[in-house]
Amino acid sequence: MFTFALTHAYLILLFPAIAFLIIGPFTRQEKNLSAAIAITMMSLAFAFSIFVALATVNYQITMNDPYVMKALWAQIGDVKLTMGVLIDPLAAMMLVIVTLVSLLVYIYSVSYMEHDEGMGRFFAFISLFSASMLGLVVSVNFLQLYVFWEGVGLCSYLLIGFYYHKVSAREAAKKAFITTRIGDFGMLVGILLVQMVFGTMDFIELRMLVPPYVLAAGTGFLTVIGLLLFMGLIGKSGQFPLHVWLLDAMEGPTPTSALIHAATMVAAGVYLVARAFFIFSESPFVMDFIAGLGAFTALFAAIIAVTQRKFKSVLAYSTISQLGYMMLAVGVGAFSASMFHLMTHAFFKAMLFLCAGAVMHALHDETDITKMGGLWRKMPLTFAAMLVGVLAISGIPPFSGFFSKDEILAAVMHASTPLYVMATFTSFLTAFYMARLLIVAFLGESRSPHEAHEVDAFMRWPMIMLILLTIVSGAWGYFGGFSVWINEGVPHHEAIDWTVAGTSTVLALIAFAAAYQIYGRHSLRSAMQARSFGFLYRVVYHKFYIDELYGYFRERLVYGTALILKWVDEKIFDNIMIGLGAYALATSDLLTESANGQAQRYVVVFYTGVLILLCYALYWAVQIIAYWGGAFR
Repeated sequence: MFTFALTHAYLILLFPAIAFLIIGPFTRQEKNLSAAIAITMMSLAFAFSIFVALATVNYQITMNDPYVMKALWAQIGDVKLTMGVLIDPLAAMMLVIVTLVSLLVYIYSVSYMEHDEGMGRFFAFISLFSASMLGLVVSVNFLQLYVFWEGVGLCSYLLIGFYYHKVSAREAAKKAFITTRIGDFGMLVGILLVQMVFGTMDFIELRMLVPPYVLAAGTGFLTVIGLLLFMGLIGKSGQFPLHVWLLDAMEGPTPTSALIHAATMVAAGVYLVARAFFIFSESPFVMDFIAGLGAFTALFAAIIAVTQRKFKSVLAYSTISQLGYMMLAVGVGAFSASMFHLMTHAFFKAMLFLCAGAVMHALHDETDITKMGGLWRKMPLTFAAMLVGVLAISGIPPFSGFFSKDEILAAVMHASTPLYVMATFTSFLTAFYMARLLIVAFLGESRSPHEAHEVDAFMRWPMIMLILLTIVSGAWGYFGGFSVWINEGVPHHEAIDWTVAGTSTVLALIAFAAAYQIYGRHSLRSAMQARSFGFLYRVVYHKFYIDELYGYFRERLVYGTALILKWVDEKIFDNIMIGLGAYALATSDLLTESANGQAQRYVVVFYTGVLILLCYALYWAVQIIAYWGGAFR
């Protein structure tokens, strides 16, 4: 079975693609049938992914010795374009995460979307979304990856703008699409430069070609390529300053948010950093840039999350912050630590978003946490899942986030003290704003006019599964040798660094206590916070007015460009057209005189033209004869 799954790994992405092709044109109006098709196909994809992952262990497939299937796609001159499937521990890990989280989100969506008329359309879009992400994971070269990369971007546009009758959803979809295109343009230029410099875009060939190139030519041009490739990652993974789309992505259905923020779109950027690590790691400048930007993004997003009042907004900025952590880890060379955190984050972040969906479902789409409260009595399972998620993301042992965050912090501490201080403070803020979210939304007295209720079975079982995965995945990854498996047998450290782990845990507990003191005992409201902190609070609450600044410059740019084009149109093109018209009129007046109806004049003009042509032809005939025969020289 291992061999069959490995040799037919392409079926993993084909299954959800088939679901899209069936649901889209045929069963879109049949909600339950569409859901059944999508879930069945994703179940098959998940089963195949498990066998592929086991095959990488059984057959000792490594990053340096992957399993590859590829075929010629097209040939342009000497350039051969191939497509196929690449399986190594990194790809196997991503396949399992994407299919598992997608499957749980699909099951959850059956109940969440049951009253939505567009349920069939939703399952069609989300199936295509998963297929694009899976195709990206198994790509053998940059070109194939870029095709699926854009497929992920297209599907995000469709899902974020799912409620297209809402202006806010349409605008959010356009914002996400355009913002990510900015980064994708730089990435495309970087891919073309890779082809120009190395003559190939194949990952396996590039792993062998890059080190000799660095020895011969240095890292100058490779730095340019690395920075251009990283532009795409800044867009997809919501790094500063292209993070602005990620919050607006909340306009889509909550299951979409869970998938985007946990295992698909934002994870694509981190995955590409890992896949092309052999390029990034050769340039110290690029590595420092990735680490610095990751640390800044993590801290920046955490500060904003402290002030947000909407449930999904807090989780969105939490995602941006955690992605910053992953980028920071890659930047300091902690390749496997970043992938480890990507795995644990996928589980607890998907669970947190499913909790958000459960709360919104129970409170008639209410998102303001200051209008909730007391939910732990009426929604005990959702509260338990939320509590586990908060403990995990805060790095409290023995939950999964503790192990993966410890690996990142330990690696950063040995690489850079300033970055370690930033990362540790970010960890403190993470625990604080997540505790704030839990306390305000679930504890205290109810402040909602709606009567909350627990979710049904279709929504309950995915949450239970994610609770279990959140509890065990960290310990399994650490003691089961995740780092050894994913990174060629090279762990980051042999044992838990208790100096780092103890410091982050104590800070998290202090953050919990501070959040309870502020929000639990005294029930401090956002308005009170605004009066206490004044201007600083308002700046942070409004996300440092970055969206407003972008809007201001965009309007000025569009308006300024419009004025320039108006002047060019009126002063240059209009005048050219007017001049050509006047010339045509003047010429016609002259020709009108000659067209007087006298046949004699027409005959003279005709024979004059014929005579000129005969003279011209005679001249060239003499020249040709002289050239070939030499008689007339």
